[in-house]
Order: sequence, then structure tokens, then C-alpha cells
Amino acid sequence: MEHREDTFQYTYSAKQQEEVQRIRKKYLPRQEDKMEQLRQLDRSSTRKGTVVSVIVGVAGCLLMGIGMCCTMVWMGWLFVPGIILGLLGIAVMAAAYPLYNSITRRERERLAPQILKLTEELSQSE
Repeated sequence: MEHREDTFQYTYSAKQQEEVQRIRKKYLPRQEDKMEQLRQLDRSSTRKGTVVSVIVGVAGCLLMGIGMCCTMVWMGWLFVPGIILGLLGIAVMAAAYPLYNSITRRERERLAPQILKLTEELSQSE
């Protein structure tokens, strides 16, 4: 009689192995490397300016829309206030981009020491 050892062996495909590693990575303790910190700081320098300028731009669009509505629908007593609201909306929309530049410049000045320190550490390690 012949002695046979049956064993079970299974290997994941490359696609499954990649998915397993991606899921595993979610649950490992997070260790950010310096390059990732640098990227995150760079992104955060424009985020605040973008959010504020979009909100101001949308508010300006809404003001202009209300002004247009007043001038087109109610041709009587709301015509002049509608023109004023429309012009005010245009001015608010026009202020969104300079506001973005101002906030972004301020955020970059605030983050500059951290970013310069990280870039120096990264350039020395190479």
C-alpha cells in the first residue's frame, strides 16, 4: 500500500494579493513619511483660500441672480434696487479671486517654516 500525504496549498492571484495589502494597510498604525507630510502641507496652503473664495463667488452669483430677477420680473418699483443688487453681486464675484490670493499668500507665509524644514531634511537624506 502506498502512503500519500495530501496537503492543501492555495496562493492568491496578484490582484487579490494587492487588495489584501490595501485592506491591511488601512489597519496598520499610520506612519507618515516626510514626503507625505510635505505634500499634505502644500495642499493645505491653498485649501482655505479655495473654500473661502468659492463661498464668496457663489454668494456673489446669488446676489447678481436676485438682482436680475428683480429687474426682469418686477419692472416697477424693484427695477432700481435690482440693478444695485446685480452690480453688488458682480463686485462680490470679482473680489473672490483677490481674496483667494490674499488668503493663500498668508497661509503660505504661515506654513513656510515647516515646509522649508521638511524640504531641507529631505534634501539632506538623499
